[in-house]
Amino acid sequence: MMSSLAAYDLLDPNGSINIIWDIMYWKPDGYLATVRISNLQMYRQIRSPGWTIGWTWANKEVIWSMVGAQAIDRGDCSNFKTNIPHSCETSPAIVDLLPGSVPQNQQLPNCCKGGVLGSWGQRDKAATVSWFQVSVGHSGTSRKTVKVPKGFYLLGPGAGYACSSAVVVPPSVFLSADGRRKTRAMTTWTVTCTYSPTLASKNPNCCVSLSSFYNPMITPCSTCACGCKDKHNCTKRDSEISTLLKPNLVMDGETQLLQCTQHMCPIQVHWHFKVNYMKHWRVKISITNFNYWLNYSHWNLVVQHPNLNNVTLVYNFTYKLLPYHSTSDTGVFYGVKEGNELLMEAENVQSEMIFGKDEKEFTLDQGWVFPRKVYFNGDECLMPPPNSYPFLPNSPNPIHPLLFAAALLLPNINNKTEAMNSLIAKNLCHNPIITIPFGVDSSNKDLKSQATLQDRGTSALEHT
Repeated sequence: MMSSLAAYDLLDPNGSINIIWDIMYWKPDGYLATVRISNLQMYRQIRSPGWTIGWTWANKEVIWSMVGAQAIDRGDCSNFKTNIPHSCETSPAIVDLLPGSVPQNQQLPNCCKGGVLGSWGQRDKAATVSWFQVSVGHSGTSRKTVKVPKGFYLLGPGAGYACSSAVVVPPSVFLSADGRRKTRAMTTWTVTCTYSPTLASKNPNCCVSLSSFYNPMITPCSTCACGCKDKHNCTKRDSEISTLLKPNLVMDGETQLLQCTQHMCPIQVHWHFKVNYMKHWRVKISITNFNYWLNYSHWNLVVQHPNLNNVTLVYNFTYKLLPYHSTSDTGVFYGVKEGNELLMEAENVQSEMIFGKDEKEFTLDQGWVFPRKVYFNGDECLMPPPNSYPFLPNSPNPIHPLLFAAALLLPNINNKTEAMNSLIAKNLCHNPIITIPFGVDSSNKDLKSQATLQDRGTSALEHT
């Protein structure tokens, strides 16, 4: 197995999933431990069907019982006549319990979420942690005699994580509910698991398409960007869905029913360079879910672009810069809580954002306005080849300023915007490069939210 040192994310160098094993008290033939799984990754989450962790016992330990999780296999417990253990496996695999599977008064805090963990940078911290309790027998009964398990692994939900060996650390300290009393674990060990795309070694789960106002060409996702193994099992029309779905069908999170596309990706991200203002520029982002069997709850989108340190306004998405990257060129977008944080099957979410211009850096040449890298839910999306990007026409001919002056004489903001749209649309084919003053009243929300150019972002999705 790849060492955890080889699993390193340049965009999130401190990101990891930590497993903390606290022995709370000793028993006649073993101990009771509380295990915490914490997701400290800024943008990578663990989605359904959730995490699986496992290890190999040092001796002949058994699991007498568990609260908040369960072993997948009980194993061979034929040596036990009565009081059968929960698991006799020498290398048990543990999964979280499903929500609602046990009464509330029999749950631990932060258990029973189906193994789903939110990313550290996105959700409330309680959503990034999972707990369970395990009673271990046939084990040591003191700090000197207990043996640390070995060979820890984490599936989240598939391959991709490399875990360190368990390391004994100072015992964890716990505060009482009223904060007036401290207790310590008998002993504590930790395991650190980090993600590696190389270890995952799979096809991409998403692709990127591009378009711009200055060129009618749309750069689609690459053909078979996510592999075409499912191209014979995809569906072409919504009307076919009802015949393919079965009542009470339980999805495992890996099974897919995709809409037939030339790229065969469950997720497509479309980046449309929409408007070039005098001191700002505007982009529309569309994220489309082509998977009919999977909703993406609490999704996130990571984009790498040199101008992301100067985002002026973002509509419909929540945005923040990733804190670790030295050049401040990487940002993460989330859905708005109780708004569009759920990306439904066969649906899309959209946003527009306005960048401030750095005159020394901004250029329309060589695809500078397009992202360098894009990640959806932590998975890197396949970008189209650079030589296929929408090219810049050779003979710029900006719209004459008098056209804008005429529009500005109209009686209200909405009419001004409509007039500018009309003038721009009429001149678009003759004037491929457009420089637009950043609004008459740049603080006016209506003006900002109006589309000032014909939007090719939606049509791009329809053609790919």
